[in-house]
Amino acid sequence: MRLRLPVAGLLAALLLTGCAQSVDPIERLGRKAAQRVHPPEAAYRRWGLAAPIAPAPRPPARTAARTAGPGLPPVVDHVRTRDKVVFLTYGDGAERDPRFVDMVRELRLPVSMFLTDSVVGPGYAHVARLRAVGATVQNHTLDHVALRGLPYAGQRAEICGQQDKLHRRFGIRPRLLRPPYGRYDATTLRAAADCGVGAVVLGSAPGAHRLRPGDILAGFEEPDLTEATLRLLRRAQAEGLTPARLENYL
Repeated sequence: MRLRLPVAGLLAALLLTGCAQSVDPIERLGRKAAQRVHPPEAAYRRWGLAAPIAPAPRPPARTAARTAGPGLPPVVDHVRTRDKVVFLTYGDGAERDPRFVDMVRELRLPVSMFLTDSVVGPGYAHVARLRAVGATVQNHTLDHVALRGLPYAGQRAEICGQQDKLHRRFGIRPRLLRPPYGRYDATTLRAAADCGVGAVVLGSAPGAHRLRPGDILAGFEEPDLTEATLRLLRRAQAEGLTPARLENYL
């Protein structure tokens, strides 16, 4: 027994040492590779920001929007909140820019995509890449027609049709609707409610005015969407604001 115990201990030590020597370099290489691909402390510098993007505050316990009437979704163009946050919303086309996808992933931006089926078309695979890095998908109708003035059946077909398309593509039914051109009427709200929409969301282009907490930013008209977003992020940081997820407030 006095001989067996040291031998057993020696064998165990050798085995453990051998494992450590064989695994450790691989682990070190993996860590270095991960740091090269995703160095979080350096991401903001690579995108030309002066500081990391501040984390958004804890989401509110209750939504900030009031309904437009019994059983109808609210119409929201600005979120009433004291949180120093703004909301980044985009239409079709953003998903086709690989730099935009990289920016959303590396900066962990909470962005909302409002999609029109006839515009996205075969680009849904690109949208899936954005969803994989944290973007949310919302409804912008099937064909991007102005809803106001259309009969109920036509408006319902546009809204519910895109709900169904996105459900088939991604397994989700969006809670938010952005009516094309910002045009809607009481029939739109009724059709949206019947299609399961929780809020009708408008928005404003980031102009020269000072940003306000709760601004829903949309309409990025510049050809380079990524650069336009980065300029907006610099403005928001300079004014003490940070992006937050719109769906947490509606």
